[in-house]
Amino acid sequence: MHKLFKWLAAVVALVLLLALGLWWYLPRLNTYQADGELILPGLSAPVKVLRDAKGMAYIYAANPHDAFRAHGFVTAQDRLFQMEVIRRLATGRICELAGEKARPLAMHYLTLGFMRNARRMAKMLNPEQRRFIESYLAGVNYFIATRRDEYPLEFKLAGIKPTPWSAADSLVMQLFMSWGSSGNIKIETAAQMIVDKLGLERAREIFPLTINPEETGPPKEGSLPQAVARLNLAQSSGLSLPLTPGALALSSNNWVTGPGLSAGGKPILANDPHLDARILPGPWYPIALITPQYRWVGVGVPGIPGIVVGRNQHVAWGVTNAYGDCQDLYVETLDPANPDNYLENGKPVPFKVVTEALNIKDAEAPGGMRTEQVKIRLSKRGPVVSEVLSGLKTDKVLTLRWAPYESFDGRLGLDQAMMATNAVQFRDGIQGMRHLVLNYVFADTAGDFGWVVCGGLPIRGPGQGTVPYVVTTGEDNWLGWVPDKQMPQAMNPAKGWVGTCNHKTITRDYPYYYSSRLAPSWRYRRLMQLMNAPGKKSAMDSWAYQRDDKNLMAELLVPILAQALKKDPTTRPLGELLASWDHRDRPQAAAPLVFQAVYNRFALLTYRDELGEDLARFMLDQYYFWKERLASKVVAGSWDWFDDTTTPAKEGRDELIRRAGREVVNELNDKLGPDPASWKWGDLHTLNLVSPVARQGFLAPILGEFHPMGGSESTLLRGIYDFNKPYEVTIFDSLRMVADLADDDKVMAVLPGGVTARVLNPHTTDQVGPFMSGAPVYWWFSDRAIAEHAVSKLILKPGK
Repeated sequence: MHKLFKWLAAVVALVLLLALGLWWYLPRLNTYQADGELILPGLSAPVKVLRDAKGMAYIYAANPHDAFRAHGFVTAQDRLFQMEVIRRLATGRICELAGEKARPLAMHYLTLGFMRNARRMAKMLNPEQRRFIESYLAGVNYFIATRRDEYPLEFKLAGIKPTPWSAADSLVMQLFMSWGSSGNIKIETAAQMIVDKLGLERAREIFPLTINPEETGPPKEGSLPQAVARLNLAQSSGLSLPLTPGALALSSNNWVTGPGLSAGGKPILANDPHLDARILPGPWYPIALITPQYRWVGVGVPGIPGIVVGRNQHVAWGVTNAYGDCQDLYVETLDPANPDNYLENGKPVPFKVVTEALNIKDAEAPGGMRTEQVKIRLSKRGPVVSEVLSGLKTDKVLTLRWAPYESFDGRLGLDQAMMATNAVQFRDGIQGMRHLVLNYVFADTAGDFGWVVCGGLPIRGPGQGTVPYVVTTGEDNWLGWVPDKQMPQAMNPAKGWVGTCNHKTITRDYPYYYSSRLAPSWRYRRLMQLMNAPGKKSAMDSWAYQRDDKNLMAELLVPILAQALKKDPTTRPLGELLASWDHRDRPQAAAPLVFQAVYNRFALLTYRDELGEDLARFMLDQYYFWKERLASKVVAGSWDWFDDTTTPAKEGRDELIRRAGREVVNELNDKLGPDPASWKWGDLHTLNLVSPVARQGFLAPILGEFHPMGGSESTLLRGIYDFNKPYEVTIFDSLRMVADLADDDKVMAVLPGGVTARVLNPHTTDQVGPFMSGAPVYWWFSDRAIAEHAVSKLILKPGK
């Protein structure tokens, strides 16, 4: 027995020693030099890089271009593999990683032509803007050239190597970000399919309804043509249309508490961009850049220089998607005598044909890679995309026109806005960003604050923008660009605050078509409640508002649903749960799940009989298309669409609600048990953060973080899921930031991941805990605070 005990003790000791060794070794397996000295050629003077306990770098440099060069170097230390993967995706090279199965994705981006256009755009940069980009990329490229032993482990696992970056590569990343925020093409496609199915008059009844919550009276209907051609786009089954696969599909909230409402007497700026940030450590890279002239702290996108969200010593800024419509689909008319031509004002014009190399990983090919030459056709409006819109079958030739390719005038915008010393300078500087249509809110230490939409927004003729445009003449349907001074904006509004939640911000008298894809009003209505409540607002109040889970859409609709459900014995428990609910989307509560499940099924039953299963589901997956319209009809009570046309009976709203409830009971009983009171929203509404090297399988939860999630599509705490793949969260806060301009020491900010994109490195996931709990995390701003929290120091020295 004594020998057995000694043997067991030895085994336990060995296991503990092994575990201790792994605990010490694994974080060091995939890291880089953060202390000591390194050479970085091109610097005018030594640069100091301090890092805090979460791994965030604080760069002290003699001038901005030294700071940008060091910014590129430290970004490569932390995010080089992430940069490489996104670049390959955005340039149509993803088959080099994923092989033949990724061909549709590669063809999608080769057709869009980000790199073709980025090369042209790079030639338009003036010398100062080129230097801004190239200083940053010099740091990236020096790391690639000289620090091979510090490449992220992911490169070995993927079997690839990084290659140098050019200004065109950086512009590709900006176009990739812009494409993700340009979502109107899905709305156009859905609208045309509905017209094809039902005709224009019937289709109008369910077209998007957009509301500016600060306007009174009935909403103005969107701009619609008097006639729409039937294009037979709705000929597919299993519609998916992955039009922005992997892109930065930017949604978001932002607001400024003005000095009159602020507890500290200076503006407080809050921003939480909503993205698909499930791949660790998330898309944003936090950084501080400090020179004798400037002090910047915030986040940027790896591969792009500058601070997209953050502050300097004078101004703070934050961003949301403005959803200005900068995409149009065109139906080209082929020359009946020659399909290589299209007709322009009745005359044949040859399609421009470009040839692109498609490299495909192939174990049987020499060197493990084979290359195909693929041809892409373009009209004068843009590339033919009907061949790459997955799930779409049509005999029509559709081309895509995208404003950033035409509106870019050589300015970057962000480089000038970062230098601003007051709110007006920031507004004027950011309007130079012509290739992304975004809502920027901003505020300065003097107390001025505002909001502006940047980007190139085309002026269209009447009734254009909601459905594809059929080309019949040689006339250009884009009549020019909305002038900067007429872009939606406000300065120092009388209400004492300003904010955007992707909602309709324009008023009835706005002279231009703006968009048919805008967020339902619920989030902004909730922000109005919070900001217009009596009393001063602190930075901690804004921090809490970002996690507010009050669902105002549910508050409006739940009494109707509950009353209907309680009249059927099978659905009565669901109705009782809803009737006692406080309309907060808490993960531990049952009622949020009941509401989401019943209302979504009710929506499907409303539209499926007339649209068919596939088209109904495709439309319903575009939440912005239908949510505001359907809610208004539920409140109204009667609507022809509530009748199920497949039955002889005349169904109404409440019968459809009960039918939805019965289907939900059958579905969720199998998943969660027979007692609805024991169901939990967070059992199904989960946030699954995964490593890029283990997105699925048994390693996914080991290398990632899986958590129950509150919120929904309609709450300030965003937790969007795909309608057709409920309820795993896909779009959520990719960052939470609150910058109090009365606080010179710090900015509250947290990521749903971390600073470093290196598997096994603790700074990949060390912010997930506070992100889920709401505990504050800080970017340090003052020299004193930075020095107090520094845990490492690296000196980058000039040299060869």
